Order: sequence, then C-alpha cells, then structure tokens
Amino acid sequence: MNMKNKLATIKVSDLRLRTYIGFNPDEKEKRQDIVINMTITYRIAEPALHDVVEEALNYKTITKQVISHVEQGRFLLLEKLVSDVLDICSSHRDVQAAEVTIDKPHALRFADSVSLSMQYDAQQNSPHAMERAS
Repeated sequence: MNMKNKLATIKVSDLRLRTYIGFNPDEKEKRQDIVINMTITYRIAEPALHDVVEEALNYKTITKQVISHVEQGRFLLLEKLVSDVLDICSSHRDVQAAEVTIDKPHALRFADSVSLSMQYDAQQNSPHAMERAS
C-alpha cells in the first residue's frame, strides 16, 4: 500500500465538560454539562510509524484546544458549539474527515440527552449537520 493512502483514525470518547449553552435565562447564568465525542481520520505520515513524535497528529493538543474553547465560551445554540469543535478537529492539513457529536444531558424532560452531530469531509470541504435525539 502506498503511504499516501494510509489513514488513521483517532477517537476521543465521552469528553465531559461544562459550559454556558442555551438561550433561556437560567442557561445563560449556569454552566451545563456536555459530552463530546470526536472522530478524526487523517493521512498518517511515514515517520509517525517509526515513532517520530513531531510527525504524528497530536490528539492531546487538539483536545486541549477543544477544552479551552468550550470552557471559556458562551453558546446560544448547540449548532454553533458543534461547528466550533469540528473546526478545531479538522484544522490540521492531514485531516481527511472528522465527526463531532455533542450531547446536552437533560435538555428535554423525558429524554436522557439531546445531541447534535456534524461531519467534515476534506473532499467536500464543508461540514454537514445531522441531528439526533439519544
């Protein structure tokens, strides 16, 4: 297999953070729990397969950027928050695809959570939203 065609996928599961999310008065005053799941597919560089750290996609750096952005931000809509996190996940030049799902637990009275997912595809160069209740 040609190295240019080798892909790797990083998954960050159930990253639990607190942020201001929503437009109701109580949502603007109190941080809420959110749960983030991120999947990033990227072209893997040959040196990374030989333990050259500088050539690997650093999931710790990406996660720290997400944590900082989410915890310091204020968001009216889940769509804005998901889009921002997807932009962070897809910003590296080698990223071919990414998906972000953010759950907002207890957003609806009779549901465990409400979530929103967006995907990025480098070939289409734009995110696509897909809502689902879970």
